[in-house]
Amino acid sequence: MCDGENKSVILPVHDAEPWLDECLGSVLQQDFEGSMELSIFNDASKDKSMTIIEKWKKKLEDSGILVVIGGHDSPSPRGVGYSKNQAVAQSSGSYLCFLDAIIGCQVTREPPNSTERYMRWINQLAPNQLLTQVFTSNGPTVIMPTWFCSRAWFAHVGPFDEGGRGVPEDLLFFYEHLRKGGRVVRVDQSLLLYRYHPGAATHSVLEYVGLGSRRGGGDPSQVSAPRTTIWAHRVRFLEEQALPHWATFTIWNAGRQGRRLYRSLTAGSQRKVAAFCDVDENKIRKGFYCYEDSQERPKPRIPVLHFRAARPPFVICVKLWDAMSRLCKLLLRNSKAVVPTGDVTSWQQKPTTVCEVLQILLCHLTKFVSFATWKFFIQDLTGGVFEDNLRSLNLQEGRDFLHFS
Repeated sequence: MCDGENKSVILPVHDAEPWLDECLGSVLQQDFEGSMELSIFNDASKDKSMTIIEKWKKKLEDSGILVVIGGHDSPSPRGVGYSKNQAVAQSSGSYLCFLDAIIGCQVTREPPNSTERYMRWINQLAPNQLLTQVFTSNGPTVIMPTWFCSRAWFAHVGPFDEGGRGVPEDLLFFYEHLRKGGRVVRVDQSLLLYRYHPGAATHSVLEYVGLGSRRGGGDPSQVSAPRTTIWAHRVRFLEEQALPHWATFTIWNAGRQGRRLYRSLTAGSQRKVAAFCDVDENKIRKGFYCYEDSQERPKPRIPVLHFRAARPPFVICVKLWDAMSRLCKLLLRNSKAVVPTGDVTSWQQKPTTVCEVLQILLCHLTKFVSFATWKFFIQDLTGGVFEDNLRSLNLQEGRDFLHFS
């Protein structure tokens, strides 16, 4: 990287009033001595975000940071992907550093321990795991607000998907980056404070359910249906990037997650599944899994073995933790818009379904329940037993197994 080339910090903003002072202050406090600009795109904020941005503009420019501001005041936001694309388009730097209100870094959560196991995962991945663990439900192995890349590479890979709320624009860009031969490098220092809050756009992205999507550009009102879910994107990427290298493989987990993966595979990939493996004696005793919905005759009957009797390579579908946040996302995404306006007994409209009642309760719980209490609902589902079993086989990640869940 040439020190004489301008660096652009890319900042999409939507209703960020509570956190924007701290965010913009962090830009001002950077110790980088080269040329830098901040490109802000305001995505239809209805709060005081623009007032805060204008206040900070003079401070930032007085310190030598060029500030470019764009945006729109439409009734509805157009989404994170659209905002990032617009912020990139209006910027001028040869290198892009993404900031939310491909070199990444380690991160710290605020509030502390709000996503404890995820933070351990993202910060402790070994360099080789930045590529071997790209198939998991955790998303990109370097998280989006830490990405740094050249403008030329962004133009080669991008733009971000502009499908709007619920689209995993960072995951789709990350996959395209890898498809085009991009490397993944992490700076092993904690350089980012990553704030967790229940209203973040990331919580609208679901693993299984979607409505519509479109790729960058075009009329934002035109949305195709149905949108491919994160699960489907992950399965497609697994089939495209990993499974062609294996003649056969074993799915580690004969339970719901493993069977779901099998059913999601193409017929060609299904025929590569030599067995399921598990530790559950009941599943092993049954001896096989029959895919009843298959169009093939006879219907496929896949052996179910103890993990020590199974042969690698493995696609591991063991769910290592569960969290109430999964339920929150499902409810908030699939119930009607019911917004609490006062105490727990007052609504803008009366709830008519169980989902609506639970949504209201969850909205109020997120206001009054501490993160320490929320951590109670996050369960380590294996107690470390799975990890011990896997280690006992002396396998090499990437060659002998891959994590999918």
